[in-house]
Amino acid sequence: MRIFNTQNELVSHLTSVSNATTAIGFVPTMGALHDGHLSLIQEALLQNELVVVSIFVNPTQFNNAEDLAKYPRTLEKDIAKIKTVSDSIIVYAPSVEDIYKGKTVSQHFDFDGLENQMEGRFRPGHFDGVGTIVKRLFEIVKPTHAYFGEKDFQQLLIVKKMVAKNKIPVNVIGCPIFREANGLAMSSRNERLSEKERNEAAIIYKTLKEAKHLFATKSAQEVAEFVTRTFADQKEFELEYFQIADETTLQPCIRKNKAKKYRAFIAVFVNNIRLIDTISLN
Repeated sequence: MRIFNTQNELVSHLTSVSNATTAIGFVPTMGALHDGHLSLIQEALLQNELVVVSIFVNPTQFNNAEDLAKYPRTLEKDIAKIKTVSDSIIVYAPSVEDIYKGKTVSQHFDFDGLENQMEGRFRPGHFDGVGTIVKRLFEIVKPTHAYFGEKDFQQLLIVKKMVAKNKIPVNVIGCPIFREANGLAMSSRNERLSEKERNEAAIIYKTLKEAKHLFATKSAQEVAEFVTRTFADQKEFELEYFQIADETTLQPCIRKNKAKKYRAFIAVFVNNIRLIDTISLN
């Protein structure tokens, strides 16, 4: 396994071991890796000759300074986990200075309105930060394929839109959500939960599955009211949002259209730890 902390070293190495026809797979992460991340790496190994994994907690996508400060940083454990998948992975673990060169600010993006829903509405500037770091990493790594988990479905659409609008030659691939045994979507933030909180957080996915069942016969408004009532009864949880949206545009569902695909999105706080999840409703 080769580990690089500067883009110059990484680019020099990639240039020496690849050519114009070499398929490079890329898995961008913020570390605190779990089985969901490892599944992305495994998928990349199947489809590419070289695989690069970045580990970088990107400050520009955090609108909450406390969340940034508390975000788990476990580089040594992350490297050990990657080695269990393959010893041939190339790891890029840069500093903020190496990425931003003293200008730790976001570029402004127009994502055709995708950025104004859900996460974008509750985390101002978040997707400018996401677009900035992903675009920068794509420029450095120059991957053939890039892999993202569908738990962050809105982010996946944002990245695809950014790639299309900037004509970046990379194929962005969404991969299925990995869940813990109780259904909780795997997330680096789960590491901050107590065992009790982790067990109780199973209600998030349970509620999404019930919402999917209800959506077959009920309106989006009725389903949203059910979810709101469910979390009102849960003293340990604070529902930030629940939204049923068009899977392509992310516009809220007002009246169901059989020709469209819909997806439910949810964000919940437990002990000030923010958890998100999503489920297809079709």
